[in-house]
Amino acid sequence: MLPLALSIGDPSGIGPEIILKAWLERRRHELPPFYLLGDPALVSARARSLGLDVPIAETEPEQAVVGFATHLPISPLDNRLSDNPGHAETVNAAGVIEAISRAVDDTMQMRSAAVVTAPIAKKPLYDAGFRYPGHTEFLGHLAVENTGAPAKPVMMLAGPELRTIPVTVHEPLATVPSTLTRELVEETARIAAHDLRARFGIAAPRLAIAGLNPHAGEGGAMGTEDNDIIAPAIQTLQAEGIDAFGPLPADTMFHARARQGYDAALCMYHDQALIPVKTVAFDETVNVTLGLPFIRTSPDHGTAFDIASKGIARADSMIAAIRLARELANNAGGVR
Repeated sequence: MLPLALSIGDPSGIGPEIILKAWLERRRHELPPFYLLGDPALVSARARSLGLDVPIAETEPEQAVVGFATHLPISPLDNRLSDNPGHAETVNAAGVIEAISRAVDDTMQMRSAAVVTAPIAKKPLYDAGFRYPGHTEFLGHLAVENTGAPAKPVMMLAGPELRTIPVTVHEPLATVPSTLTRELVEETARIAAHDLRARFGIAAPRLAIAGLNPHAGEGGAMGTEDNDIIAPAIQTLQAEGIDAFGPLPADTMFHARARQGYDAALCMYHDQALIPVKTVAFDETVNVTLGLPFIRTSPDHGTAFDIASKGIARADSMIAAIRLARELANNAGGVR
């Protein structure tokens, strides 16, 4: 069994804490072996400050499985990290980016089974020259860098009762209508259907497609995008054999009975997708990136600087991300 590669995220946030707590909960939750790409000195200091009894050992990925039962394996970064909980620092950007890049490299080189990323803060990265909107887009760049083939990363939020996928992601609401195209809806749905089959083990995925406007446009009375963009895209998908249906009014898609009728909901913008899934199961929802040549999961929350190093951060979503990464890798028959 290959271990999972965990990137430390922003060390000024709760990433180190929830990783430490996940390791402490490894037996109760039957977690698979993982190793952390991070700064051993910072992780040790954080464990001591939180009163957590977590022995660590510097290791290579190949040795992580053997020692996982007795210590948290850490593969040291070349870039040291500043230990200043609650205060995002640009000086940490190089280490944060290195951890993500090396986790992807390890997975592509089959030293690890999947990538699990702790939360990052975007502003300190931007201040250091990071040019990607977020994790998802950077992972797409790393996929191209590793394979030379184009990649279209697609964000999915996966909870125990609901999976949602935003067609447009980090897009201001004012520009969503002009960004939304028939081709974008189709491409996102194709990737979702493929990965639901190949990685989630769903033989015939059912995709519920949300409308953009109230009441899915009310026949054009409340906006034309539903008729002109989304409906034709659904017809194309259906002709390709994909079980897609809609456009559906978003306000009636997410109650318990409606959720029984589909395996994933495609939503037209960020909050339309993230509000329902986080409301239904905030602590158990996982951010999954579809459309990549490697598996990546992450907690669905942010860095939580306001509670960093206070000992109150919950590891539930990180634990769920670790478990799901292992499940997806098993379903895929490896790292692909």
